[in-house]
Amino acid sequence: MKKFKMLSSIVLAAALTTALFAGCGAKTQDTATTTKSDKKIQLKLGIWPQDTLADEVELHKQYKAKMEEKHSNVEVIPSYYKYATETFAPMAEAGNLPTIFETWYTEPQKLIKGGYVADITDILKKRGWLDSINPSIKKLLSDSNGRVYGIPRDGYALGVMANVELFKEAGLVDSNGYPIIPKSFEEFAKTAQTIKEKTGKAGFCLLAKDAAGGWHFSNIAWAFGATLTNQDKDGKYKANLDSKEAIEAMEYVKDLKWKYDCLTADPTNEDWGTGFSNLGTGAAGMYIAANDAVNQPTENNGLPAKDLAMFAIPAGPNGAQYSLSGGTPYMFSKNATEDEINAALDYLEIMGKAPVTTEDSIKGMEADAKNKVNSGVPVIKSFPCWVNKDVLDAQVKVVKDNSNVDEKLYSSYFDTISKEGNLRLEEPGSAQDLYSELTKVIQAVITDKNADVASLMKQANTNYQKILDEKCNK
Repeated sequence: MKKFKMLSSIVLAAALTTALFAGCGAKTQDTATTTKSDKKIQLKLGIWPQDTLADEVELHKQYKAKMEEKHSNVEVIPSYYKYATETFAPMAEAGNLPTIFETWYTEPQKLIKGGYVADITDILKKRGWLDSINPSIKKLLSDSNGRVYGIPRDGYALGVMANVELFKEAGLVDSNGYPIIPKSFEEFAKTAQTIKEKTGKAGFCLLAKDAAGGWHFSNIAWAFGATLTNQDKDGKYKANLDSKEAIEAMEYVKDLKWKYDCLTADPTNEDWGTGFSNLGTGAAGMYIAANDAVNQPTENNGLPAKDLAMFAIPAGPNGAQYSLSGGTPYMFSKNATEDEINAALDYLEIMGKAPVTTEDSIKGMEADAKNKVNSGVPVIKSFPCWVNKDVLDAQVKVVKDNSNVDEKLYSSYFDTISKEGNLRLEEPGSAQDLYSELTKVIQAVITDKNADVASLMKQANTNYQKILDEKCNK
């Protein structure tokens, strides 16, 4: 696997403010796709929403209609695709990828190296978009020669989502009715314990079914002072799961089950989706999640927008406090033509996901915000991934004009992730395999009160080192 540098936490944090950037918006081009052929350009849209998101599907139907009206030679074909590491390569090799799809920032270097995605450098340059991408993010989407293979959709940072009603029922609110935020992991455990004791509902939904459990755990481990993967002077990756700090973090997770008894009935059945379901339906008081998923407990699981709060990941024993940051890029099938890729980029502009402030783009931003309001989804700040000041200003204005929640319910989260040094990108190496190995340990420690954490972490370290040597250290 290619080495790639971690996103600068300074750059990501600063991206939350508009003052940093002084660039101006790139002018749009009506490149959509002009062709002399009578045959329509087929845009297979992998970013079409899944059927369960009825309001978002309806919104995309409007985008589709506008796209096909404005570019009569383009046919938009809904082709919903959810990225999965185990199925992507066979799908790509068979030529079945949609024109445009979403993945995670941990994946582009693998996809580029594997030859699965299209080089869009020249297309972006012609549109004036190439220099609009946050430079640190551009590195994640580029090969060693600086050729670019994707553009950012958004960014995120993990925090803790909270069900405000359960906090009130447990007596964990201040005189103004705001949730009392746990500042340390010790306070977090006690808060979760109180919620369960006072309400009978889980205080915290811990994931232990799949790799998402290890993903969340890595953020906890950082707070305890751990680094889970190192690199030697030759660039080789070295597993570090059995460090003193990582073991202490896993002991803490074990305590959540056996000392504080604050978890859901069976965390081994909890995954990313059930976590939001528990939070949204009031079956759990807290859940680790990111700012880009506030629609999950609300729109998808019925929690009123006013009853969702979000605060920062607590600090560890020595005061360390980090938020795991990442995001979602758009990438394009290696088989997509220039016309098809341009059509996809034109569609993104209509959605308001492009680095321009055209009439279409602004309307797309506004339509998205109004759809969130109508669907009961909190309209909150995003992680801007473009450097154009006019684009960032437009995004801020749209949020302000459509705000439907009390900003104080999110202030702890945004204040903390905006501080220099508080954001960290996912561990280098083979992150998804790292998470899978950690999840195995989590499963063991929450199902066996006598589990030997140190031995389990040592075995996980051995397993992960073998994976690193096979996949990354050749």
